[in-house]
Amino acid sequence: MDNKAEVREFLTTRRAKITPEQAGLPAGPNRRVHGLRRSEVASLAGVSVEYYSKLERGALGGASSSVLDALAGALQLDDTERAHLFDLARAADGIPVSGRPRRRSSKAVAARPSLHWALDAITDAVAFVRNSRQDIIAVNELGRAFFSPIIGDGGRIPNMARFQFLDPASHDFFPDWTLFSEMCVAIMRSEAGRDPHDRGLQDLVGELSTRSEVFRTLWAAHDVRTHGTGTKRFNHPVVGEIALAYEELYVTAEPGYVMLIYTAEPGSPSAERLQLLASWARTDNVAVRGDRHSP
Repeated sequence: MDNKAEVREFLTTRRAKITPEQAGLPAGPNRRVHGLRRSEVASLAGVSVEYYSKLERGALGGASSSVLDALAGALQLDDTERAHLFDLARAADGIPVSGRPRRRSSKAVAARPSLHWALDAITDAVAFVRNSRQDIIAVNELGRAFFSPIIGDGGRIPNMARFQFLDPASHDFFPDWTLFSEMCVAIMRSEAGRDPHDRGLQDLVGELSTRSEVFRTLWAAHDVRTHGTGTKRFNHPVVGEIALAYEELYVTAEPGYVMLIYTAEPGSPSAERLQLLASWARTDNVAVRGDRHSP
């Protein structure tokens, strides 16, 4: 991805989101721009207008941490946006995010057996591992049942972003489809900032931008976020509506891999439905194994 273009569009869209009132500045009459002027951002960040204009044109390379911090404060960036700004600056300087370079292969790498074992040990929750491109790399038994609309019966590695934007079934599976779409793209934006040379992610963005107007519009907004924790609603074809809390855990041995665990509040209707789904999954798997061994 073009780092200068990414920097330019990110700073421009962040500047447009902050009103003079939010920044503690007088609005004044006859404003011709949405949000703050470049001169106002420069003043808030304590840098010259010329220098800020240079940064906003995409020349972020060489910017010090103190300047980036001041810029993040002036633009009122949240923690994820601030991290994204620093990722863009590292990319501009040619510095990897960590000591180990991220994988740049366009192919998803198979998970280690021990990672599958760890997931299979989680029996009362949905657990899966995804990579930075939203591919589902590994999943436990309950997860396979839960994500059956995404995984399907094909041999292709399931991709959550493709399902979200290209499969009409996603509108049924995700009751809050619009919110999920915004989250999906914002997470992909964050991943792209961390590893701008990920060819697989670039190809996915290109595919979705071509085939989905919604994705194209959301990608152009340059919003970023991390997953972290929260609650999501789903409408599962077997057990109906279910609300699950999720936690995100980084797989430190595999840069770019994230484990997510979805659980239901104990004693809630969603917990009962999750238990029902687990029972259905066990029964279905037993039936499949029986068919495979029948004469």
